[in-house]
Amino acid sequence: MTPLPGAPPPDPDEEADEARLFRDAVRDVRPLGSRNPPARPGRVRPRPRARFARADRAAVLHESLDAFDADPTLAGGEELVYRRSHVRPAVLRRLRRGEYRVQREIDLHGLTVVEAKQALRQFLLEARERQLHCVRIVHGKGLRSGSRGPVLKSAVNALLLRTQAVLAYVSARPVDGGTGAVYVLLNPR
Repeated sequence: MTPLPGAPPPDPDEEADEARLFRDAVRDVRPLGSRNPPARPGRVRPRPRARFARADRAAVLHESLDAFDADPTLAGGEELVYRRSHVRPAVLRRLRRGEYRVQREIDLHGLTVVEAKQALRQFLLEARERQLHCVRIVHGKGLRSGSRGPVLKSAVNALLLRTQAVLAYVSARPVDGGTGAVYVLLNPR
């Protein structure tokens, strides 16, 4: 150690005493081998698994593939309109104007495509059993679906097209949800 200018020269005996005191103080200290703490013997930790993230990715993939069985060009603001060939155009006009009394409604907001299809099938079965004539399905406009477009709207459209009990359907009036909902006319049997 270099003495400060103007300070008395260091005493060699004092330096030796300080070095001996320091060595005595750190006698039992051992160097750290690594930054990781030693593993406890006999305890094996399982590898972490991201179950929910993996399930979410699988659900998104399944939905994105499943949604294209409908009309992929269907845009969020487009109106849904369909009638079977034996249904008169006047019936469709009356349905569009909301002249049929809606007897029951289902709201599919917040459901995945798989959940929505299952809920919609069950809803239509119950409507047929109760011999309901007109129902409303709220599917939303797909504003949060991003580039995939209105996923639920496309799935509802595809399912209604394949359901034989459906005579006609049309997007609802603005007061009842507009292009985010449909009036569905069912065959009462």
